[in-house]
Amino acid sequence: MPVSTGLVTLAEIRSAANRIRGAIRRTPLLPADRSAGAVPGDAADLWLKCECLQFAGAFKLRGAYNFISSLPSEVRQAGVVTYSSGNHAQGVAYAARAFGVPALVVMPVDAPGIKVAAVRRLGARLETVGTTTTERKARAEELLSEIGGTMVPPFDHPDIIAGQGTVGLEIIEQLREASQRRGREVRASSILVPIGGGGLISGVAAVIRELVPEASVIGVEPEGAPKMRRSLDAGHPITLESVDTIADGLKPVRPGDLTFEHTRDLVDEVVTVDDRSIRQAVLWCQGQRLVVEPSGAATIAALASGMAKPADEGATVAVLSGGNLDPSILRAWLADSADGAPGDGTAE
Repeated sequence: MPVSTGLVTLAEIRSAANRIRGAIRRTPLLPADRSAGAVPGDAADLWLKCECLQFAGAFKLRGAYNFISSLPSEVRQAGVVTYSSGNHAQGVAYAARAFGVPALVVMPVDAPGIKVAAVRRLGARLETVGTTTTERKARAEELLSEIGGTMVPPFDHPDIIAGQGTVGLEIIEQLREASQRRGREVRASSILVPIGGGGLISGVAAVIRELVPEASVIGVEPEGAPKMRRSLDAGHPITLESVDTIADGLKPVRPGDLTFEHTRDLVDEVVTVDDRSIRQAVLWCQGQRLVVEPSGAATIAALASGMAKPADEGATVAVLSGGNLDPSILRAWLADSADGAPGDGTAE
């Protein structure tokens, strides 16, 4: 297997952690509440990394803030541009507001209303176009050439990956703290991470390979958007002709070149889950008193469906990457569940 020499290092991720400290929330790592019902996959020791509770509602703030804070001040003042299905847009808008610089974001026409409203509330200019990453990236590049500024890539950049990797650092730190509280070692054996463009799993895997090399790192994608799985099978990044899933944050049609290299070299396995399983995972998270969007619940879906196996010994950690779920959708799904309706995993 070829190994890249350009992967993000643990030192870079630690530098990112220092850079963004105070600007982001150290999100909780919570043991699953067994009183709320069966644990997905019958995991013996399941922990939930709650990035659904991050500022701006998702892990994306980490990478966006690290990238923008790394820009020279005079460059940053010219403003930033980005393209996103919604969570990265919110992260960029949040970080730009913190630095007092203008932000322009391009989102798909079918972006969830809760994410559109949040971007506007954070003060960014917003334009919608198309439904795919390719379309919104092209429009963002056009706008960048017209107005200037700096493009903040959603996932395929070392500063973005390093920022997202701070999730992995926190997991290791928090398990050590849990070990001290319990008086026995709680060590990560399996870490499940959703894959959109691949920035989060790239950063987390870079940390785990250095600090807990014996642990497995498992990526999770929707069956309707398996860009990383198919790229790994092909041996190079590929572009999907179309995507179809309720997990809007996991819908990029192509992984990044750099995130592909990280996943190929550092990740143990990438599995796919169907929308029905994702929907049920959202409802399971609600039973844990956590509002988690479909993209963030994909890891729970992988465990519950059997597509990923929990660790036999040690802790299984599921990253819940975002919580920007339209309340009306959650209400409808909860009502269907209470009525015993099977549902098809779609957002009515």
